[in-house]
Amino acid sequence: MISRDFLKAGHAPTLFAAFLYFDLSFMVWVILGPLGVAIAKDFHLDPAQKGLMVAIPVLAGALLRLVNGVLVDRIGPKKTGMIGQLIVLTGLALAWSLGVHNYHQVLALGLVLGVAGASFAVALPLASRWYPQEHQGLALGIAGAGNSGTALAALFAPILAKTFGWQNVIGMAAIPLAVAFVVYMLLAKDAPDQPAPKKLAEYLDVLKVPDAWWLMLLYAVTFGGFVGLASSLTIYFNAEYGLSPVTAGFFTAACVFAGSFIRPVGGALADRFGGVRTLSFVFALAATGLAVASFQMPSAYVALAVLMFSMLALGAGNGAVFQLAPQRFRKEIGVMTGLIGMTGGVGGFYLASSLGMAKKMTGSYQVGFLGFAALAVFALVALHSLKARWRAVWPTLHGDAAAPVRV
Repeated sequence: MISRDFLKAGHAPTLFAAFLYFDLSFMVWVILGPLGVAIAKDFHLDPAQKGLMVAIPVLAGALLRLVNGVLVDRIGPKKTGMIGQLIVLTGLALAWSLGVHNYHQVLALGLVLGVAGASFAVALPLASRWYPQEHQGLALGIAGAGNSGTALAALFAPILAKTFGWQNVIGMAAIPLAVAFVVYMLLAKDAPDQPAPKKLAEYLDVLKVPDAWWLMLLYAVTFGGFVGLASSLTIYFNAEYGLSPVTAGFFTAACVFAGSFIRPVGGALADRFGGVRTLSFVFALAATGLAVASFQMPSAYVALAVLMFSMLALGAGNGAVFQLAPQRFRKEIGVMTGLIGMTGGVGGFYLASSLGMAKKMTGSYQVGFLGFAALAVFALVALHSLKARWRAVWPTLHGDAAAPVRV
């Protein structure tokens, strides 16, 4: 999958730094989910409050991605990433030293963690600008595999919380982030083709292009499903199947690893067969998996298999969307990454909060799962109606030299 041409094409140290920064930022972005059982016990939270607690960092990260997308195009991705990492490190240190004493302070911490989630809009342009069109899917798939950081949170946060207390885990999370910051400072480098800064209003001109909205919708389903599940599954497995927080964290980590590490595969498949074809397959599989997951499975292991299947589909879709985006919006990839990432986060907020609300109102998560499965079906139908125009028009937009390899 990784050819010699790919290794020669870009800047491997920057690609690694982008991955590590993204990975550990995502670890802390969703950390309230794996800690959610312990936090809910201390503050006596109901299912809707638990759902909002894990959804707030997702929503904050979504909105801040637009800010980061603009900053990436104005001051460069490296400086933008440095600022974001320092904010998160400071927030974690303050939360640990001062303590988190009530539910409202948990939500405030969630807003700070949203800055870590906005790393998406920095890491992907940082990597993308080093690679030519024919390698965009794989390069962004590798950088985007930093989604796996959510699995690190699911694996280690419940175990550490059991031993040291969940509040101390907040402070401990700053240690790997500090290491990632040093690596980022040493290895990351802005590509030489950084676009000239524009007026702020000009960055939003892409919203006048319908293709931007469609790409945002597609990612709202693929990444929204991924991060919404990553944030919620520890609580889900604990509530539905009575698993301990540690075991539920292991189950969640298995799902997240599956969805994270298939992302480069999704990008590579899109490079080879086309993003539209790959996404069509992905949405059909995701809709099926989420619909099946809405029913009570006979055991936690069957539920794990169904949800891993769903996460595999959604993870591959994340890579495929970002094979398409740089082909349509090469010069605006910074702000488009922010916009697409923003809607992906909004999709995750919707799924995480709707699961909690569905559980509170109906006693079951089914309505939340089925609602998101319906969004996947809608995305599949929309993609089918768009593919002919995209394949006809996109190769003419930038001249032959920049023509998309596979749409």
